[in-house]
Amino acid sequence: MALRRRARRRDKTSGEKFKDCCRGFVAFVFSNVGIIALFLGYAIIGAIVFNKIEGESEREKKDDVVELRRNTVRELWEITYTFNVMFEGNWTEMVDEKILQFQNSIVKAVGEGYDGRAEVASQWTFSGGFLYSLTVMTTIGYGNIAPRTSMGKIVTIFYTCIGFPLFLLYLSNIGSVLAQSFKWLYAKLCKCRPARIEVLGPPVPEPEPRDEDEEAPRWPDELGSYRSQPEAASSEEASSSGSSSSSELDLSTVTVPISMCLIIMAVYICGGAMFFARLEDNWDFLTSCYFCFISLSTIGFGDYVPGDSIRSETGSVETGFVLTSMYLMLGMAIIAMCFNLMQEEVIQKVRSCARCLGCLRGQG
Repeated sequence: MALRRRARRRDKTSGEKFKDCCRGFVAFVFSNVGIIALFLGYAIIGAIVFNKIEGESEREKKDDVVELRRNTVRELWEITYTFNVMFEGNWTEMVDEKILQFQNSIVKAVGEGYDGRAEVASQWTFSGGFLYSLTVMTTIGYGNIAPRTSMGKIVTIFYTCIGFPLFLLYLSNIGSVLAQSFKWLYAKLCKCRPARIEVLGPPVPEPEPRDEDEEAPRWPDELGSYRSQPEAASSEEASSSGSSSSSELDLSTVTVPISMCLIIMAVYICGGAMFFARLEDNWDFLTSCYFCFISLSTIGFGDYVPGDSIRSETGSVETGFVLTSMYLMLGMAIIAMCFNLMQEEVIQKVRSCARCLGCLRGQG
């Protein structure tokens, strides 16, 4: 048999091998690890592309404005040096004309993307582009950094058309995995038992031995249904069910309280608030909490954005953007996990209420 299998493997053509590789690649991409890698890779590609498109345009615009300012200063000095300053009218007219030209040039540059920060660190770095790609994919959209070029706007449209469904796929899969993992951890720590055991009520004592001629005993109606079984079969089922419930934990019967999910989200937001309060000079704890909530809820007003107070230091800007991106990615997954757990809890509560109402109607 082993020789036949080896022969079959050797007999595969290049086309079949290519198909097998494609199947393996597709299976990996749609696995949990593959989805995370695909999401990160897509964000990294966006960071590189937007840094290339918008970064060069921003740097060119800053250089043009700096050169314009230097030329204006030089022309003003020439006017002052050439004309007799005793004639105020001529000097004022010439200087006013040059300043008006400089003003119009600055307004045009602002419309083309100049933000008035010529000497500070650029926003369109790799980390800034990564944060921008992440805010576009998650629909947060702070608005502090946006494409100014026509090519950047077109790329943003097509980038979002692919990135947003990928983000939803990331939330769905990673949130489900985290929910199952947290349910297992919660069940182990709290020593939860499957819900079906609780439905059966207290354990039923073993029946006393009877003669073979006597009728087999009936179980009480409290168990939900009458059963008529031999003693040996009932004892075997009890032992088998007890061993299976103790060795294996059915996660479908374990639910996490809604209060626990709310506590997890509150702790994550408060932890992020403490971090951003230390990272940003002008943010207090309340402002940081507000920013974390607005970001994780994908509202993204843009009134508070990371990196504004530390933009004078390039290294601090890069670190702040990277840490903010990591916080958002992990936070979105945790929020999806909590929503998944709360949904299961609500569904179970609704089913329990419906079951109770059905019992009451049946009794009435």
